[in-house]
Amino acid sequence: MERRLLSVEGLRVQFRSYAGLVRAVNEATFDVRQGEVFGLVGETGCGKTVTGLSILRLVPPPGEIVAGKIAFDGLEILSLNEAEMREIRGGRIAMIFQNPAASLNPVFSVGEQISRVIRLHRPVTASQAHERTLEILEAVGLPDPPQTARAYPHELSGGMQQRVMIAMALSSDADLLIADEPTTALDVTIQAQILDLLAELREERGLSILLITHNLGVVAETCDRVAVLYVGHVVEEGPTREIFKAMKHPYTKGLLAAIPRPGSQGQALPAIPGSLPSALDLLPGCPFQPRCSSAIELCQEEPPARVPVGPEHYVACHLYREAER
Repeated sequence: MERRLLSVEGLRVQFRSYAGLVRAVNEATFDVRQGEVFGLVGETGCGKTVTGLSILRLVPPPGEIVAGKIAFDGLEILSLNEAEMREIRGGRIAMIFQNPAASLNPVFSVGEQISRVIRLHRPVTASQAHERTLEILEAVGLPDPPQTARAYPHELSGGMQQRVMIAMALSSDADLLIADEPTTALDVTIQAQILDLLAELREERGLSILLITHNLGVVAETCDRVAVLYVGHVVEEGPTREIFKAMKHPYTKGLLAAIPRPGSQGQALPAIPGSLPSALDLLPGCPFQPRCSSAIELCQEEPPARVPVGPEHYVACHLYREAER
């Protein structure tokens, strides 16, 4: 079995608001192995981005991590001081976001921004950082690296901006890349190019990737394993092929049924009834039970435990606990 690079266990993140306590992530547990692409998938608002920010300890106030463990390559992330965390953040763990235009500084050239990251994490001169910048721009497939380095973000297309963000993330030779919806704002052709680039970097560099997405099609194409998140709970986790072949949780089945298929043009896609519950007033029991056609009485009373249903395949659903009895 591959070495675990990242391990998240029982993670809970909440936000205090005037309306009450928002429970954004609830007992989330998963791990990312060396050299794999791990998918974290779910609807908008289910806690995916907050989970990614938690790994880097970048949850914005008034949010706070209130419970759980995050271990990275043997280091307990939540126990590190801020100076130690800065060595990890951007150095060994990098993150790219779905809107590169909002992440890049408009008043500095692309080359300046990448060079600053390199000099922050490496003892190099300005000229050495510049040379490294050109190498990385070429590695991520950007044309004419010297000209691209001189360009400002607004002078580049969305796809080129996202490649710059990937270049910046790789500039310090990170071991883990957290990619938060990296293709959502791009057209389909550019999406495919970005996903191919990530796959190439994974093969060439042994890079581990935590891919945060709402798109099960992207997961099927790129991920080795996947965790399905619902209002901050991991409801199913396992090898991607196993999940798609023998999914267990009703929510996972609903997500897969909603994927458009060839020949379905003009047909209404099946939809999961209802909507995501408010994280302000989560009901006791299984959070999915108000939308689940298979719910039993126990689902209203206590949250389901995570149980194995196959090789490295886990589900949090009372239907399977009852079946084991």
